[in-house]
Amino acid sequence: MNSTVVRTLLVRGMLAGLGAGVLAFVFAYLVGEGPVDAAIAFEEAGSHEHGEELVSRSVQSTAGLATGVLVFGVAIGGILALAFCFALGRIGRFGARATAGLTALGGFLTVYLVPILKYPANPPAVGDPDTIDKRTALFVLMIALSVLLGIGAVLLGRRLAPARGNWNASTAAAVAFVAAVAVAMAVLPAGDNTPKGFPATDLWEFRLASLGVQAVLWAGFGLLFGYLAERVLEPERARGKVSALVA
Repeated sequence: MNSTVVRTLLVRGMLAGLGAGVLAFVFAYLVGEGPVDAAIAFEEAGSHEHGEELVSRSVQSTAGLATGVLVFGVAIGGILALAFCFALGRIGRFGARATAGLTALGGFLTVYLVPILKYPANPPAVGDPDTIDKRTALFVLMIALSVLLGIGAVLLGRRLAPARGNWNASTAAAVAFVAAVAVAMAVLPAGDNTPKGFPATDLWEFRLASLGVQAVLWAGFGLLFGYLAERVLEPERARGKVSALVA
C-alpha cells in the first residue's frame, strides 16, 4: 500500500470518525444528559457551596458535548484508519469492509469495553476530586495493557493458525486474551469511589448511556469507513454494488 493510498485512507478515516461522532453526539444528547443532570443535582444537594458556573449547563450539554465527541471521533478515526492499513491482508482474507469492521470491533473491545469493566464510568460530578489524577492514570494504564494484550492475542492467533487451523487458533488466542486481562484486573487496584447514597439507578443509567455512546461511535465508524475504504481499494466492487441498488 503506497503512501498516497494511506493518506487517502487517513483522510477518509477522519471523515468517517467525524460522521460517527455526529451519531454519537445525538445519542449522548438524547440518552446521556438525563443521568448527568441527576448527578449534578445530587452533588448540589450535598454541597453548601454554590459558586458561579464558568460555563453554563446549556452550553456544556450542547456545544461542549458536541466539541468533545466530534474531536474524539476524528482522532479515533485517524488512528483506526492507520490500524486498518496495517491490518488489511494480515488478519485473514477479508475485504475492506470486513477489515474495517474488525478493526473497529477490536478497538472498541480493547480501548473501551475491557478498561471500563475494571474502571466503570462515573458521571462528571461524581467522585472525589482529590483522586482524579490517580483514577485517570489507572484507566490509561488499563487501556495500554488491554491494547498490548489484544495485539499479543492477534499475533498468537496468527502463529498458531498454520498448525491448528484458523478456528482453533482464534479460540486459543481469545482464551489467552481473556485470561491475561483477568490477571491484569486482579493485580491493578480498584478505582471506583462512588459516594454513598448516590442513586444506583442514576449510576446504572449513566453507565449504560456511556456504553451506548461508545458503541454508536465505534460501530458508526466501522460502517462508514468500510464503505469509504472499499471505494478506494475495491472501486469495481463498490460500483457493482451501487449499480445493483439502482437497478
